[in-house]
Order: sequence, then C-alpha cells, then structure tokens
Amino acid sequence: MPINNTTPAAASDDIAILAVLESLALAAGRAVMAVFHCDFEVERKSDATPVTEADRAAEKIILDGLRRAFPGIPCVAEEESSQGLCPSDPGKTFFLVDPLDGTREFVGRRGDFTVNVALIRGGAPEIGVVYAPASRKCFAGRPGRAEEIIVSPDYEEVARRSISVRESRLPLTVVASRSHSNPETERYIRDLGTVELVSVGSSLKFCMLAAGEADLYPRFSRTMEWDTAAGDAVLRAAGGSTRTLDGKPLTYGKCRQAGEADYANPSFIAAGSDKG
Repeated sequence: MPINNTTPAAASDDIAILAVLESLALAAGRAVMAVFHCDFEVERKSDATPVTEADRAAEKIILDGLRRAFPGIPCVAEEESSQGLCPSDPGKTFFLVDPLDGTREFVGRRGDFTVNVALIRGGAPEIGVVYAPASRKCFAGRPGRAEEIIVSPDYEEVARRSISVRESRLPLTVVASRSHSNPETERYIRDLGTVELVSVGSSLKFCMLAAGEADLYPRFSRTMEWDTAAGDAVLRAAGGSTRTLDGKPLTYGKCRQAGEADYANPSFIAAGSDKG
C-alpha cells in the first residue's frame, strides 16, 4: 500500500521507507549487472559525462517504485535532471536518486560502482541506501542506525550487521576519488602528513567511513547532490559527518544558487569521527 505521508517522522515509518529503498536498490542493481555482463554502448551527455543503458534502466526501476509507494514525495534523479526533468523547488522532503554512481568505473569494468537512493528532510539526508552490485554489498542508514547488508547472487538479503564510525587513528586512512582527483585534494591530503591513501570510486567512500574502515574523505572537485546523498545518509547514521569548508553540515535541496547549477555541492570533507 502506498505511503502517502510526505513528512514521515516516526521510527516505524523510517523502517518501512528504508525497506522500500533497499528493495528498489537491489532490483536496480540486478538491472545494472545484466548490462555489465554484456556489450553495451557508452553515450555522452551534454556535460560530457558518460551514460549507459544501465543508468537509464536502473533509474526507471527506482523512480517507478518511489512514485508508486510515495506519490506525495518529489524525486530528483540524475538522468531525468540531465533531460531538464527536475523540480526547481522540491520542498523540504524529497528523494535523491543516482541510479549508477561511478559510471566511469562501470564502463572500465571495475566493480566499485553503486546504486544510490536517499530521502532528504529539511536539507539533511536522513534515510539512504548504497548498493554495490558487483560486490553484493549494501549499506543502509536511518536516524540512529547504520547497517551493512550482504546480498546473495540472487539479490536476496543474506545477513546484516550494525556499523559505526571509528575514532580517528594515526596514520589516518584517507579515501579519495579514483577518477576525480585535483590539485586542491592532493594538497589537502599532503598537508595531513603521513596517511594511508585508498582510491575508491563512487559513494563507497562514505560507506568505508561509516563502517569504520577509513577516517576522512576530502572532496574538492565537483559533485552533485545525488552523488553524495545516500552515502552521506549512511555516514551520518553511523555517527559521522559531512561538512563544507566553513565547518557547516552539507545541505541538500540547493536550488537557484548564484553562479552554480541547481543541486551542485560545494567542496566538503566527510569524517568518520570528530575525535582523535
């Protein structure tokens, strides 16, 4: 039965919403892997970023499911947005969808690409699912609880465990983008001193922080809100934070920005713990 409450707040509602998001992410992951194991064409969008049949198939599954289950909640999705189908003001509660985060990794036949679905409330990512179908790992977060879910080859849940961030330890483990490094990021990491640097694609960087496998994720190159929302939700649920360079929490629903596109993020630093 559709859930019509556009401002769900109770824990039971959050659990029900998260279950829907998990189911849709797994279904989208199945579609992504069906394309991954075949020959596929790579197209270029107007911003020169790649897009494949997998992106579109996964997005359709997710959006159809969200709009059926939550008809009163707007959806902002990467591929629809690239076609100009995007609300100019989604309100305080809306979904952000990246059907295939890490398309470059997907095209390069590397496994660290993800399916991402998140619910935003009042500018914060409160419920999120990140599914990495190649490794069959799924990360889920809602206020007060983050989990890692192991998925079978048949796209069924096998097991799940609670995860949380760790206190920072030296040398810091820093995760960085494999495909989007730039001088600002390299300078920031260099200034940290001796670190263990791990290069990872997609929103799995947030999930490594959430699972206590890394300490920092600095990002000084461009991202969009759908790139970060689901992973950020998992990280915050696990006790971490994502802050802009002025120390404020990264917010969502940024429309009509001066000199910048709707839903574009500023530079940020995601951290597993403020301690240490």
